[in-house]
Amino acid sequence: MEWSAEDRVFVLTGAGISAESGLATFRGSGGLWDGHRVEEVATPEAWRANPELVWRFYSMRRRDAMAAQPNAGHKALAMLEARLGERFYLCTQNVDDLHERAGSRRVHHMHGTLFMSRCVRCGELFADREMYETAAALPKCGVCGQAVRPHIVWFGEIPLGMDDIYDELYQATVVLVVGTSGSVYPAAGFVEIANERRIKTIYVGPEEPLNAYAFDEIVLGTAVEVLPGLVG
Repeated sequence: MEWSAEDRVFVLTGAGISAESGLATFRGSGGLWDGHRVEEVATPEAWRANPELVWRFYSMRRRDAMAAQPNAGHKALAMLEARLGERFYLCTQNVDDLHERAGSRRVHHMHGTLFMSRCVRCGELFADREMYETAAALPKCGVCGQAVRPHIVWFGEIPLGMDDIYDELYQATVVLVVGTSGSVYPAAGFVEIANERRIKTIYVGPEEPLNAYAFDEIVLGTAVEVLPGLVG
């Protein structure tokens, strides 16, 4: 695809691009981990009921993410950012750091990130790559001494930085959506906003998303197969 000097590209990525690096898509795999539904380990209620189980779940996800490597889809988006600079914005629903490790810099994690933690009381936010797998190992805030939770947006919580996301979306000339189901809002609604503003919309994924009707162009194929040629 040819990119003009006026183009501003808003990219939304979902679990599909990380799945190509071997990371589980929990909705796609029955939503189970160690006999528990994801909702039992990824909600505020789950945290209040059993923080040890929640931290074991996210410690497992940290370990898996550390072992995974960026794929050609991640690298293609990083190359497009290198070309467009501040006219490129990447909003991801993923909580891994594969985009950053591929070289992307203008990345916003709307659902939080595995490698940050925060205090439940004072909100102290810090980089964290530790594993917490027993009750005795659960972290405490270095500022106020209260419990520390994963910096993850759980079911029932509001995604992070929505005002900034909409600011970038409104300025875009192209919206490129990669590897999402089209079922999780508010992200699934970004394409409809783009349509209202007559922004060109492209979807890349192995199957059509639930909101396929809203896209100008659907490119069937994985991110690894499609993105290097599409953004090159």
